[in-house]
Amino acid sequence: MTYPEKNSRLTMSSPAEYRIIVHGRLNESYSSRLGGLNITTPDDEQPEPVTVLIGRLQGQAALLGILNDLYEMHMPLVSVEVLSGD
Repeated sequence: MTYPEKNSRLTMSSPAEYRIIVHGRLNESYSSRLGGLNITTPDDEQPEPVTVLIGRLQGQAALLGILNDLYEMHMPLVSVEVLSGD
């Protein structure tokens, strides 16, 4: 698990960059529904495909909205990481 730098001021309402990984494939057309996150599907030899979503969200309420959308789309969550926070 990756944590933001110690001097980061991550709070519930502060913007932060996240990486979310889910099982299955999503194409880039879902980006607007998912907060404008960058969507990629790595082309490696994994037995089950995954999708990686990376981008900046305005707070953890926005993150919760994205996670709820993924749940409604039946995309099993693999991981959520904070890459950097303000």
